[in-house]
Order: sequence, then C-alpha cells, then structure tokens
Amino acid sequence: MEETDQQASYRVTADELRQFIERFERLEAEKKDIAEQQKEVMAEAKARGYDTKVMRKVIALRKRDKDDIAEEEAVLEMYKEALGMA
Repeated sequence: MEETDQQASYRVTADELRQFIERFERLEAEKKDIAEQQKEVMAEAKARGYDTKVMRKVIALRKRDKDDIAEEEAVLEMYKEALGMA
C-alpha cells in the first residue's frame, strides 16, 4: 500500500513536532539544573555571612540601565523627604 502525500506530510510534521517538544523539554531540564546551582550559590553566600536578599537586589540592579536606576533613586529620595524619612 502506497503512502499518500498527506500521510508522508503528517509523519514529517509529527517528527518535527516531537523534535521541538524534546528540545524544549531538554531546555526545561537545563533551566532546572541552573536554578538549583543558583540556589546553591546563594546558600553558600548565606553560610559565609552575606545577606542574600541584598545580593539579589544588587544582581537585579546590575541588569538595569544606569539612567533608569538614577531616576528611580531620585524619585525615591523625593518621596522619602516628603514623608520626613530622609
């Protein structure tokens, strides 16, 4: 029995779909491994006396644009002064 074009197309599509899903699943597993390694780094830092909450803030700040940070800090200072916190 001859395979129709539609059946051949479906097989190729199914194979390709399976490949995409398997690639995604591998990336998910790698992401999980990386997250576990990040937790270990923070646990080690905490064990050595570092404040991991502050470290996470520093990491987030390093990802941001310096001008955005400066603007946010200026607004924060203005708000603190308005509330008598500065």
